[in-house]
Amino acid sequence: MKILKRIGLVLLVLLVISQAFRPDKNKSGDTTNSIDKTYPVPHDVQVILAKACNDCHSNLTRYPWYGEVQPVAWWLGDHIKDGKRHLNFDEFSNYRIGKQYKKLDDCIDEVKEGGMPIESYTLIHKDAVLTDAEKQTLINWCAGIRDSIKAKYPADSLVIKRKK
Repeated sequence: MKILKRIGLVLLVLLVISQAFRPDKNKSGDTTNSIDKTYPVPHDVQVILAKACNDCHSNLTRYPWYGEVQPVAWWLGDHIKDGKRHLNFDEFSNYRIGKQYKKLDDCIDEVKEGGMPIESYTLIHKDAVLTDAEKQTLINWCAGIRDSIKAKYPADSLVIKRKK
């Protein structure tokens, strides 16, 4: 029984010490290169992006209270970094045309397959669960932008060249 108390005490001390080490927050809010600077984003799409996408795919995350507690803050920070690495709507206009085209295609696939928003997010954020109509609105919007890119640029510019 003494050993369990010691282990518990050590874990408690480690938990308290870990609170001093915090990841950087995703709060720049920089929208200089946002997708809406290049492409139209209708109000209904803005609402969908705000409730289900932007916490991990923009430069501004709304952090829940438990995002202040370690190790949860580290876990959230990793999710946000990974989400922004895959797609950042606030940096979208900085992407090359081929990457923009590919990211829109990826977005369509993820929404169709139910991969986005991720289950660990919707488990806590019930309002982020997309209805079939919202999914279709998002898919149609992405497809519309993708189609406009395809009509405007030569086909070879829509291909992402792999590094050798």
